[in-house]
Amino acid sequence: MPSASKRAVNNTTPNSANSLRDRLAAVLPQGHKFGVHHVSTPPTRTEPLCAAPPGQRPDKTYRETHFLAVSIYPQEITVSSLKRASPGAEPAREPATRKQALVFAVEVLIFTTAYQTTLFVSKADSTGYLHLLNLPTGAPSLIRQVCATFLACLLDHRRRNHVQSVVNLFARAQAQYLFPGSVRNKGKHVLDDRGLVRWWCKTLNPLMEGLNREPWASTHGYLLVPGLEEGETRAFIPRTTTSMAHWAVGHPLELISHYARELDRVPPRCLIPRYPDDPKSRFRDELDEEVSSRKQNIGAWKSVKSLEQFWEMMAFRQECSSGRMTGFVWLIFDPNQPSSSLTSAAPPTSEFATPNTSFSSSFPSAMPATPPRRRVDISSYTPRSSPLKAPASPTPPSNVAKKMKKKKKLSGLIVSREPKVKTQARSHLADRPTATAYYYWPPEGRGDKVVDETAYKRIVELLLHLDFSTLDKAIGSSQRWLNEAGMGEGAEGGVIGRAAIPDLRVNGSAPSATGGSVTNLTGLIRRKKTSNPSEASATHNQDSPSNVSNGLTAAPQQVNIIGADLVQKKKGVAA
Repeated sequence: MPSASKRAVNNTTPNSANSLRDRLAAVLPQGHKFGVHHVSTPPTRTEPLCAAPPGQRPDKTYRETHFLAVSIYPQEITVSSLKRASPGAEPAREPATRKQALVFAVEVLIFTTAYQTTLFVSKADSTGYLHLLNLPTGAPSLIRQVCATFLACLLDHRRRNHVQSVVNLFARAQAQYLFPGSVRNKGKHVLDDRGLVRWWCKTLNPLMEGLNREPWASTHGYLLVPGLEEGETRAFIPRTTTSMAHWAVGHPLELISHYARELDRVPPRCLIPRYPDDPKSRFRDELDEEVSSRKQNIGAWKSVKSLEQFWEMMAFRQECSSGRMTGFVWLIFDPNQPSSSLTSAAPPTSEFATPNTSFSSSFPSAMPATPPRRRVDISSYTPRSSPLKAPASPTPPSNVAKKMKKKKKLSGLIVSREPKVKTQARSHLADRPTATAYYYWPPEGRGDKVVDETAYKRIVELLLHLDFSTLDKAIGSSQRWLNEAGMGEGAEGGVIGRAAIPDLRVNGSAPSATGGSVTNLTGLIRRKKTSNPSEASATHNQDSPSNVSNGLTAAPQQVNIIGADLVQKKKGVAA
């Protein structure tokens, strides 16, 4: 396998046309400057997502972590720093620098095996300070576009021809995830459970409608909300021209597992992945403890016998009950062509058979097809030894070993060696191979700053101990986080948006002060018909321009006089 060349960690060719910064600049509003801060970790060996069935070997799994933070430069925030000068001299003033304020962050975990690449959206949160940009009302959601573009970029850079890619997340409404104190900001819009599930479906839908640079052979999305009927769940799916053919109600756990394709029967616990802070993962661990406290050699659960029963019981869990709702979303991307190393396997089919619970009459029957059961011979393209390990030296002969045992006596003048001064820092994180049988780690798909797991946890933990309740505190916390994480005003600089802001003027009317357009109701008010022609003509003469204000016609004022002969006195009651 080819190995990565020795290079600096932060040299990720940011100016390439397919880089994350260039793709973000294409969707960010024109004329506004944003700070893009991308931190990632190299592929590291981790525990497999799914447990192996009895008698099978677990999948060799690698994990990457990506953290993307976006900041803005508020127009009214300008700070000038002063240098200390000698007494009596005028203080030297540095040029004014504009401070940054974080507005959005998302964390994505990438799990790769020889069979699959899984992108799990772990956390996403905003601070609520995007209103400082004064974008027009009705403009496309900036957070939605940034999140979808980031996932599309990771999908394109981690694409492998012989494996499928899966995007997975669970939507659970919470006031704040990554920015402490942001819930006290009145500008932050916190969605409820239903709004959050609908928002994620609308965000991920462009990934299946051409947002990726290279097309996939077949793409399909699945949505499952425990406790809701199929018709209620379908209401969260976006209504576009192609979304009806891309989305289904249900789960694809049996379709994305290579154990289900190779074996006749797979226990349900071997089909459920284990993600950090995931409701179904906690339920899976509780079911494992019912069988064995050691969680080893567990073939099946006692209380749950099938996946359908598992999801039915999930509806009564604390995360999915008591007035709360959690949505599970999967996107499956099948590659265009199979790998050349898998030519001996059965030819891939073009379409899946749809599960019975996935569709009704309103959905078409076309869905991506389940690959036939096949046994992949990993040994055909798996390296016998890791490229990172140096070959072991051969065992020396016996006579040479006897000579090596004799120690040489040192004699003569002792000369001390001069100490070597370390002039530059070097990281060996980038010395890992770019491509192996289990992952693909291209230079353009890495973050601006590549750190190890320990440094990454320190960077994220620091963000969770700051305060974003007010604008002043948010700017101070953002500056501290950027400086201590080493992602301040670096060589990368900011990103200036190139997307044109749509003109929301209607019929040539100028937008109002609040950002919306003035609605003219002239001609929409109908006058009440009168039976007397003379009264109608009199009313028509009263509609002069002096009686029209703000486009609304003033109604004529008339006094009704009741004749004396129509008034009847009430009869008195005799005592």
